[in-house]
Amino acid sequence: MTALRDRVGEWLFQRRGAQPGPVRLTQGRIYILPSATGVLLGATLALMLMGCINYNLGLGYILTFLLAGVGMVSMLHTFRNLAKLEIRAARAEPVFAGEKAVFPVLIDNPTALGRVSVAFAPTDGLPGETHAVWCDPVALAQTRCDLFVPAHQRGRLRLPRLRVFTTYPLGLFHAWSYVDLDASCLVYPKPEAGLVPLPVPRSGAEEGLQSGHGQDDFAGLRRYAFGDSLRHVAWKAVARGQALLTKQFTGLEAGELWLSWWDLPEELRLEGRLSRLARWVVDAARLGVSFGLDLPGVRIPPDIGAAHEERCLSALALFRAP
Repeated sequence: MTALRDRVGEWLFQRRGAQPGPVRLTQGRIYILPSATGVLLGATLALMLMGCINYNLGLGYILTFLLAGVGMVSMLHTFRNLAKLEIRAARAEPVFAGEKAVFPVLIDNPTALGRVSVAFAPTDGLPGETHAVWCDPVALAQTRCDLFVPAHQRGRLRLPRLRVFTTYPLGLFHAWSYVDLDASCLVYPKPEAGLVPLPVPRSGAEEGLQSGHGQDDFAGLRRYAFGDSLRHVAWKAVARGQALLTKQFTGLEAGELWLSWWDLPEELRLEGRLSRLARWVVDAARLGVSFGLDLPGVRIPPDIGAAHEERCLSALALFRAP
């Protein structure tokens, strides 16, 4: 029965491409078929009706038509459980390859009717019922439903086509629709396992030393900028009621830490190189040191902070070999 519903749905709901705005489940987007339980009930009612006709059972007619009426009312409630819902996708946070990407889906219920047991399931290459996520959209409110999609490879992971379905209230009918949302998640390369020492810093000038933004001597304070290391925040000034400030240092540096594609062993293939670079980026950011990233066609100057780490990992995730 599930395979039949999927084939009918693919024929009726042709792929329209990803839709950036909210998708409204109107009457033309929702289809309904009897479930296995509904087919069994229909067959049972047909047998009961035949028995009533043969034996002229008045009470049997009442019971048969009463159950048939319950089934028809159930079909209306099943359809109405999806009608007029508006579905949109929120921003998905980046993940590393091998993890599960979390796609937040927002369901707006503009009616005063609360919905019960509405399910979302990816359809592209994944069994529908097995990966279904259920939610109960609240009346006149917005409900969030998180969908978990395996992120096997780095790059841009698109939210698969979704099948929205329900069998509420009695499970006699199965109403469903297809939703193709314009949502994606950035998948970083999986950091190489084990202890991978950071490369030796490069010399900053021909004489091997340079004066710059080092970590030796305190030079003053500046206004805090998003991404600055918390280790350099002037917490004593914050305790005195001053604004959030960042300490600046100057001094002699032995060199700059560059995470370079060209310093990797030649036997490493593309994904292996990106995996090691990802490990270096994560380790350098955790240590709070300034580092730069050097890739073919991409060069990110040395910096520190969470924003810089995200920028470097994004460059690794979207890197294409020349």
